Amino acid sequence: MKLQQLRYLQEVARRGLNLSEAAESLHTSQPGISKQIRQLEDELGVDILVRHGKRVVEMTEPGRVILGIAERILQDTENLKQVGREFRDQAAGTLTIATTHTQARYSLPRVVSAFKRRYPKVRLTLKQGNPPQLAEMVIAGEADIAIATEALDRYPKLLALAGYQWRHCVVVPEQHPLLKEKRATLEMLAQYPIITYDPAFAGRTHIDDAFQAQELVPNIVLSAVDSDVIKTYVELGLGIGIIAMMAYDEKRDRHLRAIEAGHLFGTMTTRIAVRRGAALRGFAYVFIELFAPRLTRAVVDAALRGEGSSYEL
Repeated sequence: MKLQQLRYLQEVARRGLNLSEAAESLHTSQPGISKQIRQLEDELGVDILVRHGKRVVEMTEPGRVILGIAERILQDTENLKQVGREFRDQAAGTLTIATTHTQARYSLPRVVSAFKRRYPKVRLTLKQGNPPQLAEMVIAGEADIAIATEALDRYPKLLALAGYQWRHCVVVPEQHPLLKEKRATLEMLAQYPIITYDPAFAGRTHIDDAFQAQELVPNIVLSAVDSDVIKTYVELGLGIGIIAMMAYDEKRDRHLRAIEAGHLFGTMTTRIAVRRGAALRGFAYVFIELFAPRLTRAVVDAALRGEGSSYEL
């Protein structure tokens, strides 16, 4: 039995049993993957995959059990490597953060600056994507930490801890009629074209749910993953914008005005997630605590062990 065989099996499962995609991801050939998995089946004496001709159509029951064990073995192998890295040099290495544009642009600069001052020899990488993509990056070992508002707490393989809470605001051009209102309502917002986040980002589900609860259909004319893009099109007069309050800056956005909208869309929670069972480098714990001071190493370790009563804010 070889670790390579287990890696091939894991990647085939990740790619929905598509051998071609797995081969492309692993920079190898489809026949090579098929051969290695067949050799593993011969050694274990059971079928792992169900094949119809050249196509893999499903995984057998023993195959699913074997996959779970293979994933634990591969995780423990990576954990052993992490222990070696940690004790060779606790102040050097790599840390990859998977996050959304809004987090990278507005909440992380302070954290990254403080982290780099403390660990100048650590190579820090920021990868951006939508929340499901970020979750998959951490699960696949392509990132150490994911930070997002949506989706991270829906993945059993991830430990998603509450980082901080925030609320939405409505951004409008100067002299907009909404600025004359004492308190914005959903009925008022529904009268205007709306520019806001893509459905996978930044509390968009709360926005949609709020309108639906009032049986209102918002006129969303443009969706974007980037708060700056939303503000740009609001400035151009295409509509009003609904964005995270953290993304509005009075000085930088001097041609826009913000209207508080927390009473309309509720409070969002941005979460920071790591893979369950993963061994974290010491500086990864420091990054997490810089991001959310309540998430000390002791708190994170207790959560990874399944201890403690609540990790919500």
